[in-house]
Amino acid sequence: MTISQLFNVANLFVLPFWALMILLPNWKVTRRIMESYLPFVLLAGAYLYLFINSITPENAQALSNPQLADIARFFADETAAATGWIHFLVMDLFVGRWIYWEGQKTGIWTIHSLALSLFAGPLGLLSHILTDWIAKTFFPKFQQNETATLAEKAASSSGT
Repeated sequence: MTISQLFNVANLFVLPFWALMILLPNWKVTRRIMESYLPFVLLAGAYLYLFINSITPENAQALSNPQLADIARFFADETAAATGWIHFLVMDLFVGRWIYWEGQKTGIWTIHSLALSLFAGPLGLLSHILTDWIAKTFFPKFQQNETATLAEKAASSSGT
Protein backbone atom coordinates (compact mmCIF):
# COMPACT_ATOMS: atom_id res chain seq x y z
CA MET A 1 0.00 0.00 0.00
CA THR A 2 1.37 3.40 -0.93
CA ILE A 3 1.53 6.34 1.45
CA SER A 4 -1.21 8.04 -0.55
CA GLN A 5 -3.46 4.99 -0.30
CA LEU A 6 -2.86 4.69 3.45
CA PHE A 7 -3.70 8.39 3.81
CA ASN A 8 -6.95 7.91 1.85
CA VAL A 9 -7.94 4.76 3.77
CA ALA A 10 -7.34 6.49 7.11
CA ASN A 11 -9.49 9.45 6.04
CA LEU A 12 -12.36 7.13 5.09
CA PHE A 13 -11.87 4.85 8.10
CA VAL A 14 -12.83 7.54 10.65
CA LEU A 15 -15.99 8.71 8.89
CA PRO A 16 -18.38 5.94 10.07
CA PHE A 17 -17.45 6.63 13.71
CA TRP A 18 -18.15 10.33 13.29
CA ALA A 19 -21.41 9.60 11.47
CA LEU A 20 -22.60 7.30 14.26
CA MET A 21 -21.75 9.78 17.02
CA ILE A 22 -23.34 12.73 15.20
CA LEU A 23 -26.34 11.14 13.49
CA LEU A 24 -27.23 8.19 15.74
CA PRO A 25 -25.83 9.02 19.18
CA ASN A 26 -28.40 7.09 21.20
CA TRP A 27 -28.41 3.95 19.07
CA LYS A 28 -27.31 0.86 20.98
CA VAL A 29 -24.89 -0.07 18.18
CA THR A 30 -23.24 3.37 18.35
CA ARG A 31 -22.69 2.99 22.07
CA ARG A 32 -21.27 -0.50 21.59
CA ILE A 33 -18.88 0.60 18.84
CA MET A 34 -17.75 3.72 20.68
CA GLU A 35 -16.90 1.64 23.78
CA SER A 36 -14.08 0.04 21.80
CA TYR A 37 -10.51 1.26 21.56
CA LEU A 38 -9.97 -0.77 18.37
CA PRO A 39 -10.34 2.21 15.99
CA PHE A 40 -7.59 4.01 17.88
CA VAL A 41 -5.33 0.97 17.90
CA LEU A 42 -5.67 0.60 14.13
CA LEU A 43 -5.08 4.29 13.46
CA ALA A 44 -2.17 4.36 15.90
CA GLY A 45 -0.69 1.36 14.06
CA ALA A 46 -0.89 3.28 10.77
CA TYR A 47 0.65 6.28 12.52
CA LEU A 48 3.50 4.18 13.92
CA TYR A 49 4.21 2.70 10.48
CA LEU A 50 4.34 6.16 8.89
CA PHE A 51 6.31 7.66 11.78
CA ILE A 52 9.00 5.00 11.51
CA ASN A 53 9.20 5.54 7.75
CA SER A 54 9.38 9.33 8.02
CA ILE A 55 12.13 9.61 10.62
CA THR A 56 15.64 10.11 9.36
CA PRO A 57 18.63 11.05 11.51
CA GLU A 58 18.28 14.65 10.29
CA ASN A 59 14.53 14.71 11.07
CA ALA A 60 15.08 13.17 14.49
CA GLN A 61 17.65 15.82 15.34
CA ALA A 62 15.39 18.63 14.08
CA LEU A 63 12.39 17.27 16.01
CA SER A 64 14.37 16.89 19.23
CA ASN A 65 14.71 20.69 19.43
CA PRO A 66 11.90 21.88 17.17
CA GLN A 67 12.04 25.18 15.38
CA LEU A 68 9.21 26.31 13.12
CA ALA A 69 11.37 26.24 9.98
CA ASP A 70 12.51 22.68 10.78
CA ILE A 71 8.92 21.53 11.30
CA ALA A 72 7.88 23.15 8.01
CA ARG A 73 10.69 21.32 6.17
CA PHE A 74 9.74 18.05 7.89
CA PHE A 75 6.09 18.30 6.83
CA ALA A 76 7.08 19.17 3.25
CA ASP A 77 7.78 15.43 2.87
CA GLU A 78 4.68 13.44 1.84
CA THR A 79 5.26 10.65 4.38
CA ALA A 80 5.74 13.16 7.19
CA ALA A 81 2.60 15.05 6.12
CA ALA A 82 0.59 11.82 6.10
CA THR A 83 1.99 10.98 9.54
CA GLY A 84 0.91 14.36 10.87
CA TRP A 85 -2.53 14.04 9.29
CA ILE A 86 -3.14 10.62 10.82
CA HIS A 87 -2.03 12.09 14.15
CA PHE A 88 -4.83 14.65 13.73
CA LEU A 89 -7.32 11.94 12.79
CA VAL A 90 -6.49 9.83 15.86
CA MET A 91 -6.54 12.71 18.32
CA ASP A 92 -9.64 14.41 16.89
CA LEU A 93 -11.55 11.12 16.96
CA PHE A 94 -10.39 10.49 20.52
CA VAL A 95 -11.57 13.94 21.61
CA GLY A 96 -14.82 13.39 19.70
CA ARG A 97 -15.34 10.09 21.50
CA TRP A 98 -14.78 11.82 24.85
CA ILE A 99 -17.31 14.52 23.93
CA TYR A 100 -19.76 11.81 22.81
CA TRP A 101 -19.47 9.94 26.13
CA GLU A 102 -19.77 13.14 28.14
CA GLY A 103 -23.00 13.86 26.27
CA GLN A 104 -24.25 10.35 26.94
CA LYS A 105 -23.48 10.69 30.67
CA THR A 106 -24.85 14.17 31.19
CA GLY A 107 -27.50 14.62 28.51
CA ILE A 108 -25.75 17.73 27.19
CA TRP A 109 -26.28 18.37 23.49
CA THR A 110 -23.10 17.43 21.57
CA ILE A 111 -23.92 17.45 17.86
CA HIS A 112 -22.40 20.88 17.24
CA SER A 113 -19.27 20.08 19.23
CA LEU A 114 -18.82 16.75 17.47
CA ALA A 115 -19.21 18.36 14.04
CA LEU A 116 -16.63 20.98 14.97
CA SER A 117 -14.29 18.28 16.30
CA LEU A 118 -14.55 16.42 13.01
CA PHE A 119 -13.27 19.44 11.09
CA ALA A 120 -11.27 21.34 13.73
CA GLY A 121 -10.67 19.23 16.86
CA PRO A 122 -9.67 21.96 19.32
CA LEU A 123 -12.68 24.09 18.34
CA GLY A 124 -14.99 21.15 19.00
CA LEU A 125 -13.39 20.64 22.39
CA LEU A 126 -13.78 24.33 23.21
CA SER A 127 -17.39 24.21 22.02
CA HIS A 128 -18.15 21.29 24.32
CA ILE A 129 -16.45 22.92 27.30
CA LEU A 130 -18.51 26.09 26.74
CA THR A 131 -21.72 24.11 26.18
CA ASP A 132 -21.11 22.17 29.39
CA TRP A 133 -20.46 25.40 31.32
CA ILE A 134 -23.60 27.05 29.90
CA ALA A 135 -25.72 24.01 30.72
CA LYS A 136 -24.40 23.78 34.29
CA THR A 137 -24.63 27.52 34.89
CA PHE A 138 -27.97 28.37 33.33
CA PHE A 139 -29.85 25.03 33.28
CA PRO A 140 -28.67 23.06 36.33
CA LYS A 141 -32.04 21.37 36.95
CA PHE A 142 -32.22 20.17 33.34
CA GLN A 143 -28.82 18.56 33.62
CA GLN A 144 -29.68 16.82 36.91
CA ASN A 145 -32.90 15.49 35.39
CA GLU A 146 -31.13 14.31 32.23
CA THR A 147 -28.37 12.58 34.22
CA ALA A 148 -30.93 10.82 36.40
CA THR A 149 -32.92 9.75 33.33
CA LEU A 150 -29.81 8.40 31.61
CA ALA A 151 -28.80 6.52 34.77
CA GLU A 152 -32.29 5.00 34.97
CA LYS A 153 -32.14 3.95 31.31
CA ALA A 154 -28.71 2.37 31.82
CA ALA A 155 -29.91 0.49 34.90
CA SER A 156 -33.05 -0.79 33.17
CA SER A 157 -31.18 -1.87 30.02
CA SER A 158 -28.63 -3.82 32.09
CA GLY A 159 -31.39 -5.65 33.90
CA THR A 160 -30.69 -4.32 37.39
